[in-house]
Amino acid sequence: MKILRRQLCTLAALGTLTALSLGPIRALAADAPPPAAKVLRYAFQVAETGFDPAQLSDIYSRTITAHIFEALYQYDHLARPVRLKPLTAAAMPEVSEDFRTWTIKLKPGIFFADDPAFGGKKRELVAEDYVYSFKRFADPAFKSPAWATMEDAGILGLKALREQALKSKQAFDYDSPIEGLRALDRHTLQIRVQQGRPHLLQALLTGSDLYGAVAREVIEAYPGKSMEHPVGTGPFVLKEWRRSSRMVLERNPSYRERFYDAEPAADDAEGQALLARFKGRRLPMLDRVEISVIEEAQPRWLSFLNGEKDYLERVPAEFISQALPNGQLAPGLARRGIQAQRIVGPESTMTVFNMEDPVVGGYTAEKVALRRAIGLAIDVDREIRLVRRGQAIPAQSPVVPHTTGYAPQFKSSMSDFDPARAKALLELYGYVDRDGDGWRELPDGSPLTLTRHTQPESASRQLDEILQKNLKAVGLRIEFKTAKWPENLKSVRGGKFQIWGVASSADKPDAQAALQRLYGPATGGQNLSRFKLPAFDRLYERMQTLPDGPERLALIEEAKRIAAVYLPYRNHVHRLITDVNQPWLIGYRRALFWQDWWQYVDVDPTLKAQP
Repeated sequence: MKILRRQLCTLAALGTLTALSLGPIRALAADAPPPAAKVLRYAFQVAETGFDPAQLSDIYSRTITAHIFEALYQYDHLARPVRLKPLTAAAMPEVSEDFRTWTIKLKPGIFFADDPAFGGKKRELVAEDYVYSFKRFADPAFKSPAWATMEDAGILGLKALREQALKSKQAFDYDSPIEGLRALDRHTLQIRVQQGRPHLLQALLTGSDLYGAVAREVIEAYPGKSMEHPVGTGPFVLKEWRRSSRMVLERNPSYRERFYDAEPAADDAEGQALLARFKGRRLPMLDRVEISVIEEAQPRWLSFLNGEKDYLERVPAEFISQALPNGQLAPGLARRGIQAQRIVGPESTMTVFNMEDPVVGGYTAEKVALRRAIGLAIDVDREIRLVRRGQAIPAQSPVVPHTTGYAPQFKSSMSDFDPARAKALLELYGYVDRDGDGWRELPDGSPLTLTRHTQPESASRQLDEILQKNLKAVGLRIEFKTAKWPENLKSVRGGKFQIWGVASSADKPDAQAALQRLYGPATGGQNLSRFKLPAFDRLYERMQTLPDGPERLALIEEAKRIAAVYLPYRNHVHRLITDVNQPWLIGYRRALFWQDWWQYVDVDPTLKAQP
């Protein structure tokens, strides 16, 4: 592990493992045939759920929506450390000194993709579209997973409008004006919040996957079909969708003139090379993106090796030694011109406990003891060695790398593997084997069987086997309930589960997003565990009002300690992510907190045609 940690330190700056091939610039003869279509082909490892931003949380669906819709602001795709800049906004927001009033000017002349809902007319993006789009998160009909984030913002009048719909059991009143969301004129949006929100720019105004503008006419033209009929102002449009199988997107023919530009650091050789290669190119550079869903690791890996896929996101752990033996790109792949990039991901894997479950949930000493004993019984180092093939580091808290408050030196009991202490805790609180069958019972003597939701693919099966052995070693019996990932997510959201394993990726550099998983009002959304602790909620709410600094960092540290004590989640690892791409995919750079990247890459069909 010490060697791995030293290796990871060198990766923290997001260095690439091979020099990026920029490819030759080819001029087309005047009489040459039309160039071949530039198509990006790759695979998701988990199925999508749909494409309505207000109803999403999974990263796979959000990868699609990030390229269809557009938020007010975006991350500079080459800047490290990250930097925000306008997307549909004309400039950075005007913010009052108390961080309670945010005024944003929109760029005129931005249009939605053509759709019959617009009656054959060009439909311009206006400030009222963001008012409508933000209100949709409050509409109880959508049960938006992101409502908690919108509620956190404290937009004046929005929560009351939601509560009115809930109380009256009537349709949400989108036409009712509220003080906190106003279109001052056609291209000026004003947001007013109850308390100062220094991080509102990251929280709500950036992230096209969730906070891109939708058009009211489209939502109303296709009632009940918003998940399958996305229409935005972004660079791509959805052309084909076979659920859990295939998605095809094409260049938006009416996309505005937008050109490649960025501000990489002066000492960022890779970023500077990309900027020099592409600066001034019109976006997007691709004509088409074809995505399949391949859940099993072996066929996903083979499809890349065979050249059927141009890009492989996350080399499966079981093939990492073939792709990068001793941390270096395999010679055979290097000779083919394949490139690799590796980072410590801004993410965490975790075991989620349902805090409302009568067996593993609750806040009394014996319930906390059971969860902590389960946590102590889990051998994360073994998981890293055998399942993840060394491609991860232990997690000490919910806070993930590259976000505020993440400290590599921070240590908690979260990562401890101590079966002896687990057994002692169980004995102390009455979880003992009374009938001699080798399995512990509940303190009242009734049977104790844990149930974990899981998925039917090989990686989940390997993790389940390790967990089952770990728990058997301390006398705990566990069974598994298998379903597809989207089905499990739906069950967990509804509180119909006991234990689940899931991963979470940060979509912003603020650690508070990860801590929302423990915030009571976020239950049913980001708070999968349904953890509700008033002391934590007060801490979280105080954190919202503070700018970055020592006081806020101290609150983040306290939040980490509460997470480790009550253990509604047992965080396992931060994964080491390795992406590989074919030589004809040019310009790829691993994104940190954003999902939109297709418009910044190019495909050279002539390189693909070479033997």
